[in-house]
Amino acid sequence: MTRLPILGIGALLGTLSLVALRSAPPAAQAETALPAPALDVAPGGPALPASALQTAVFAGGCFWGVQGVFQHMDGVVQAVSGYSGGDVADPGYARVSTGATGHAEAVRVTFDPARVSYGALLQVFFSVALDPTQVDGQGPDQGTQYRSELFVDGPEQAAVARAYVAQLDAARVFAAPVATRIDPLGAFYPAEAYHQDYLELHPDSPYIARFDMPKVQALQRLFPARWQAAPATVHRATAAG
Repeated sequence: MTRLPILGIGALLGTLSLVALRSAPPAAQAETALPAPALDVAPGGPALPASALQTAVFAGGCFWGVQGVFQHMDGVVQAVSGYSGGDVADPGYARVSTGATGHAEAVRVTFDPARVSYGALLQVFFSVALDPTQVDGQGPDQGTQYRSELFVDGPEQAAVARAYVAQLDAARVFAAPVATRIDPLGAFYPAEAYHQDYLELHPDSPYIARFDMPKVQALQRLFPARWQAAPATVHRATAAG
């Protein structure tokens, strides 16, 4: 589904969103948390400098909901919506939406490994942020730009990601095999400003209310120890900097 920025076209956006709500069911939400990864990256020390922060990039359909989930996860310093995995430099939303650039809508998560591990990020991602058995799409959003993919930053993340997907498949926690791709992280291009913090800025949008708020609510319900009420928004971090 094509999603438009709110730039004086609220009535049109509402109409398009309502059409989507009637034509597509909401994504299923997990009733229980998935098991934690058996293999994980070793945690950092108790007081790491900012230079020791780590990044991980996740693609799981529309980046609005994925960003919203990670912004409410304790240990996450920032979550930025953007584009990764394609062949065109700085492509922009309009070009990515055609599916011709090879990019996926993705979220770059900056996190403190002393507070949250890469494996914990994976556990939350697969539990609440998407249906990882869907191929080239999530819910009403279809196309390769909405594919499920982990862009791993180094061999440790790659090993943990591959082991966790194998663990989930072996346990048959989903009705079909996990279709999430795992590839090395290349260039990541932040999305336009109107896409950042979209869930926080537009919680009553029909699309957000139908497809994305249940993901954030599932994070709070299934992972209360990992929940942070004040989201790590992009605009707040920019203002502080």
